[in-house]
Amino acid sequence: MVSRLLLFDQDPALLARITGWLEREDWNILGVLDPHEVVERLRYAPFDVVIAGQGSNGFDGLKLLRRLHSIRPDTRVILTGDRDPERAIAALRAHAYSYLHHPPAPNPLIEIVQSATDSADWRDDLSVISARPEWVTLEMRGRMEAAERTSHLVRELAVELPPTVCEDVAAAFRELLFNAVEHGCRLDPRKHVHISLLRTPSQFMVHIQDPGKGFSLGALSHAAVSNPELDPTHHVEVRAEKGQRPGGFGILMASRLVDELLYNERGNEVFFVKNVT
Repeated sequence: MVSRLLLFDQDPALLARITGWLEREDWNILGVLDPHEVVERLRYAPFDVVIAGQGSNGFDGLKLLRRLHSIRPDTRVILTGDRDPERAIAALRAHAYSYLHHPPAPNPLIEIVQSATDSADWRDDLSVISARPEWVTLEMRGRMEAAERTSHLVRELAVELPPTVCEDVAAAFRELLFNAVEHGCRLDPRKHVHISLLRTPSQFMVHIQDPGKGFSLGALSHAAVSNPELDPTHHVEVRAEKGQRPGGFGILMASRLVDELLYNERGNEVFFVKNVT
């Protein structure tokens, strides 16, 4: 199955680079330089994914997003724009599939386009419950595709942090969120994960709550966090004996990327703190 992609950016050189990054046999790509042409192209025929880039002369990507959805509501639109967490949230509230700061980097762009082309029934995956610059609350369905989208969003919400801090927050968040979906929601899209992201001048904090029964850290023999000090790969043998896929490093890795990581008594809520300065 070939997916049809419509790319828009008013910078011809960047449009050419993005087209080159996304060239694949199963992606049919059309690039345009005029936002009015984007609307007309979508009016004429459907596209699976639209990537709406930076404009000029009063161009507003959010207005274009709303216009496109008024024509074809199910189109997955990826917006790119300024490094602005508030704009990323506004894009999500306007039902953008994702938001990437401009100019987008190749790997994150390819990942989110792949997710968009693969995803079905995506519109209710992620909701903004409350959003102030210092406190964002999200609700997410228990799907791995939703977790991928949310991980990209959190990277955008942390984009104003120092680069290494942003990467640590994003990586720790992704590991813990995937655990919540896989073990807490059991990959059931009828269940939801609640997420809060808090920012102070000196700290970035994350709280994730899943609907699962929870767990005890001391009972995680299949996870690296429980390995004996003198046997750092013991959990690999346990996972093999249980027929589980390779892995089990998520909690340990996350704990080393952040400054504080805490679980509640039940084990279905996790909170971490990353110092900004």
